[in-house]
Amino acid sequence: MSTQLPTRLTRAQVPVEETWRLEDLFPTPQDWEQELQAVERDIVTVTHYKNRLGEGSQVLLDCLAAWEKLYIRLVRVYTYASLHLEADGTDAANQERRQKAGALFAKVQAALSFVESEILELPEEQLEGYLETNPGLAVFRKFLRDLLETKPYRLHPQTEETLAALGEVLDAPYIIYQTSKAADMQFAPIEDGHGRSLPNSFALFEEKYESSPDTELRRNAFASFTRTLLQYKHTYASTYGAEVKKQVILARQRGYDSVFEMLLQRQHVTLEMYHNLHDIIQKELAPHMRRLARLKKRVLGLDEMRFCDLKAPLDPDFQPSTTYEEAGRTILEALAVLGDEYVEIMRRALTDRWVDRADNIGKSTGAFCSSPYGVHPFILVTWADHMRSAFTLAHELGHAGHFALAGSHQTFTNTRPSTYFVEAPSTMHERLLAQHLISRAADSRMRRWVILQSLETYYHNYVTHMLEAELQRRVYRMAEQGQPITANLLCDLKGSVLQEFWGEDVVIDEGATLTWMRQPHYYMGLYPYTYSAGLTVSTVCAKHIQEEGQPAVERWLDALRAGGTLRPLELIKLAGVDMEKPEPIKEAVAYVGSLIAELDKSF
Repeated sequence: MSTQLPTRLTRAQVPVEETWRLEDLFPTPQDWEQELQAVERDIVTVTHYKNRLGEGSQVLLDCLAAWEKLYIRLVRVYTYASLHLEADGTDAANQERRQKAGALFAKVQAALSFVESEILELPEEQLEGYLETNPGLAVFRKFLRDLLETKPYRLHPQTEETLAALGEVLDAPYIIYQTSKAADMQFAPIEDGHGRSLPNSFALFEEKYESSPDTELRRNAFASFTRTLLQYKHTYASTYGAEVKKQVILARQRGYDSVFEMLLQRQHVTLEMYHNLHDIIQKELAPHMRRLARLKKRVLGLDEMRFCDLKAPLDPDFQPSTTYEEAGRTILEALAVLGDEYVEIMRRALTDRWVDRADNIGKSTGAFCSSPYGVHPFILVTWADHMRSAFTLAHELGHAGHFALAGSHQTFTNTRPSTYFVEAPSTMHERLLAQHLISRAADSRMRRWVILQSLETYYHNYVTHMLEAELQRRVYRMAEQGQPITANLLCDLKGSVLQEFWGEDVVIDEGATLTWMRQPHYYMGLYPYTYSAGLTVSTVCAKHIQEEGQPAVERWLDALRAGGTLRPLELIKLAGVDMEKPEPIKEAVAYVGSLIAELDKSF
């Protein structure tokens, strides 16, 4: 006889202390609505400068100051609407609010597109003269330098305005994908190894069941999960295909040699840096991860190592549990090396409702940190009472600490660095947490468990996200050659990517080939591979902190405070790593291999 356990909560049933406090953005929905309308009215504060940027340096400075001020307000309006939708995508009011914010964003972008166009029409010597004679423009120097690099690829000002006005439409693939995941997908209940019936959802599968020690539960959950994915595969292929086609067409219209060059330019990353990271990690990491797969199969006594078994715990009888509060205290202890100012930011994040941690119907899957300028960051996770959740929480707190520091030292325009660096602070937190837990491990079994958690971090970033990135790389190449992007093609490509990496050590079944449907990262340009870049940087820098102490800590904090004032290679060198060379990548992959080797010896 099966025992039915409680179903998932609605958003209204969630305890308020487990939710983020969006009142820190706007006290009430009415206040948000008023500001939405006010931002639209105040577009004129910037358009007032249209056709005037050649009049002098002070006019340009006044325009950029008004432009920045309006965008700060716009981001806050948009963030409020987006976070409500992420918390409950089934709520019609949230959907309407998000559509209003999206429409406003597109309207502002279109109206303000003249700013960049007119700056690019200025003779470069005139712009340099402005910078030399008006010290106030110094804060916009990097913004202007980056903008000038796009000049060969800019379209006619009216075309740029039209594209900006179509922003909400051009973002439709991502919006459709996210809305469908949150509001439409329903998953069949599943049974665990004891015959108990359990609810299934995107969040429950990815945050709980996928890493369950119960093989029957894990495999049943995967079957339920992929049966639902299968029902949507043609729709999602059309959605993703539209996103790919959009980027390819834009790259051609702008005159780039490839879509890769267009997407990497905004990251300030060269093709060589991009391909090196892909090729070195996949080639050198695969043997280590196959060894880990063989180890899991042997230790867990599995009939075969399936794709859905890859996240199974190696020591299922040893699963340290923890509460959110206990995990918070442990994280603060781990981050103490970064100093009092930093730890105080983290304490506020944990205790002042910066974090939305409940599971509820309609809530977005996964985890993220949103950092609107001038307010504190907001973190979304789905908390489970085990230490793995502590690593996820620490990861998102890394983003929060980064942008809280950068935002307090830099202007809005200079806060955000290249996405090539942005995952370094988050994975640094995971590395420091692992170091802390190992340092206080009471026995060899706890040490082994921490090593397993570290490998989860590397699996997530070096395997899951890098293999997402490899699929992207192949899809964009084929799209540039005119290949239609269909569900069957995506499944075949994903299957090939997985099979090439795992070889004969993992069974790649039909469900595994559907994993291209699981992540929103495909709709974010060339974002997935940057997880590997960030983890490489944090692995090397965490080692420096462990070996050098305070000098390495100061270099790291300087890099965080620098925000977006430096290009990624310059920023990473400030932290003490040279990513122009292959050695850091090889060093990080070798470290993963050493963890797996130690693990293998312990069983």
